[in-house]
Amino acid sequence: MNKEKFKLISSITIIALSMLLFIAFNSFWNNNFNDQSEIINQIKNYSNTNNQLGGVGAEISEFLINLFGVGAYLITSFFMLIGIKFLFNIKKINILLISLHHLFFLIWLPLFCANFNTKFSGKIGLTTFNNLVISIGEIGLITLLLLSLLIVIILTFNIQLKQFEKFNHYIYSIVKLISNKVFNVLRFQKTENNTSTENNTSTENNTSTENNTSTENNTSTENEIDTDNNTIISIAKDEETVLENKIKNENHNNDIIEYKFPTLNLLKEYPKNTISINEDEVEWNKKLIENTLKDFKIDVKIARATIGPTITLYEIIPEKGVQISKIKNLENDIALRIKATGVRIIAPLPGKGTVGIEVPNQNPTIVSMKNVLESEKFQNINLELPIALGKTISNETFVLDLTKMPHLLIAGATGQGKSVGLNTILCSILYKKHPSEVKFILVDPKKVELTLYNKIENHFLAKLGENEDAIITDTKNVVKTLKSLCIEMDKRYDLLKKAEVRNIQEYNKKIKSNKFNKAENNHFLPYLILVIDEFADLIMTAGKEVEIPIARLAQLSRAIGIHLIIATQRPTTNIITGTIKANFPTRIAFRVIQGVDSKTILDTVGANQLIGKGDMLISTGSSLSRIQCAFIDTPEVEKLTHFISNQKGYDKPFELPGIQNETQTINEGGKIERDELFREAATLIVIHQQGSTSMIQRKLKLGYNRAGRIIDQLEAAGILGPLQGSKGRKVLIETEDELNKLL
Repeated sequence: MNKEKFKLISSITIIALSMLLFIAFNSFWNNNFNDQSEIINQIKNYSNTNNQLGGVGAEISEFLINLFGVGAYLITSFFMLIGIKFLFNIKKINILLISLHHLFFLIWLPLFCANFNTKFSGKIGLTTFNNLVISIGEIGLITLLLLSLLIVIILTFNIQLKQFEKFNHYIYSIVKLISNKVFNVLRFQKTENNTSTENNTSTENNTSTENNTSTENNTSTENEIDTDNNTIISIAKDEETVLENKIKNENHNNDIIEYKFPTLNLLKEYPKNTISINEDEVEWNKKLIENTLKDFKIDVKIARATIGPTITLYEIIPEKGVQISKIKNLENDIALRIKATGVRIIAPLPGKGTVGIEVPNQNPTIVSMKNVLESEKFQNINLELPIALGKTISNETFVLDLTKMPHLLIAGATGQGKSVGLNTILCSILYKKHPSEVKFILVDPKKVELTLYNKIENHFLAKLGENEDAIITDTKNVVKTLKSLCIEMDKRYDLLKKAEVRNIQEYNKKIKSNKFNKAENNHFLPYLILVIDEFADLIMTAGKEVEIPIARLAQLSRAIGIHLIIATQRPTTNIITGTIKANFPTRIAFRVIQGVDSKTILDTVGANQLIGKGDMLISTGSSLSRIQCAFIDTPEVEKLTHFISNQKGYDKPFELPGIQNETQTINEGGKIERDELFREAATLIVIHQQGSTSMIQRKLKLGYNRAGRIIDQLEAAGILGPLQGSKGRKVLIETEDELNKLL
């Protein structure tokens, strides 16, 4: 008998025994101790016992229940959980923790029951109860029981002080409302008793007086009831006001809104959340790998196999004298022998002294968004902008902080998981952050990928005031938005300079601690996250007009809380230029067609050997990890955005600074004010018959923002035409004489 069969038989047997024990206990209670006398009088004859499991069931249940009381049921639950763990290989069931919990409640539950009914406490509970009552008294015992239970709950669910503080005010409000209600009821009863006494007295004296008195009493009683109800309502409103003010003080933002965070039940539960381990498949692949390498005269020893949701990593140790490059060159041969869609060889594995061979599983497991978000790692992690991407090869939840990246570049062929990856990133942040803490600027040239987030524009989105749609789809609006973000970046740096802090975290911490003078008009700064779904389309249509501000934002915006997430399906060198790559150290590659594309995005091959459907490589600058991206489909995103949109939001989306008023202003005399270098820039453009922001920057040695404003002024003056994508702007003036006449 092999280990698997023995494990299966043992687990089924344990589960069956726990169920039989449960039935025996129930039968014991139902028969009201009748089994005891029968066992005592007929030890060897079990034919007359009333227990459903006969004499053996009666004897075992009588012994255990007399000893532990209702705590005996914990024995059945313990063995049931152990059996389920071994049968389904559930890693979340920790045997040590289960043992400790059951041992605690095996003592705690009988002791608790002894306070009310000794029938349910058993001998252990009754004896311990009597000894403790003598030592610390009943009040001391109850305090000890409640305190010990509270400690176990805190340790089990890893409750932090911050989490507990959130419920303090609610608990206080409920207790106060209940106490006021009880007080009002008692006062009403007292008033009713006094009224009845007065009525009896008035009956003896005068019947007519009785009627008047009863009428007055009824009126006064009704008034008292109304007054009590109004009092309760006003108390509840006061408590809500106090809670709202407390949230405002914590966030130090007068525009704070009451917000209920999304629940995990909005996300889909997939039936297959645990990894199914097929040992036969693993052993077969080991033999195929060894035999394939032997055919090429390479002797290796397979050290271990790590099974992930979609990939299994086989670690091999080559014999002395074997060149690693020879193994690396055999990727296609191993893939052919194993009949796999793609095999990736990591030679060597960093820090392990082995060579890794990644082979796709025949039956991959879906990594659901719900499974990732409900993981202990994501729930308890303390990051500024946490992003749960999916699961590693060792089936661990992979979480990163966007503020540490600080920008993210995503590439991959069509249909390999980019859009799902973007939704995963956005939803991770939506599940963790309040609307006052983060705002998204969404750019969607395809016009269909990010439309679901339109619903939450008054909660989580930012845009230019002149834009009608919160999701930016027009290239002109993209350019304006990027310029606006550059202006916002400069403004934020000015705020940091005045506050004498280095980054947005220190600035907001000062805001929270009220260290600023109220006259300075400082306010809480939310994180701004720019998300561009198809970057290649923007580069093709707008060129440098888009690339330059993005490069500037990527270089400087980390400290002031502006972060970029850019996705493209064309990871070519003319799209992902050296300037962009240098400022995006964190990059994600889904499956690409050619190794050249993989080198463009990751600086190494490997993305061309992925299997698709969310399989990705992420480079953080110092390391390269293979992740199975969490899957979230359109109905799930729709439920999430619908849940948020149904709550009270702000009056309008977060408004980015306008650029129209800064490009040209009108002075008191009614004349248009232009930049000092406007005429010189106009002359340059007419002479060269081409006009762009980059040329103005180079020739006049200006910064991007000022050069961009001059270009806008030239367009407004009729010297330059509008932006025409990669073709550039058309110069509308041909000679200097025409220019002089115009100006």
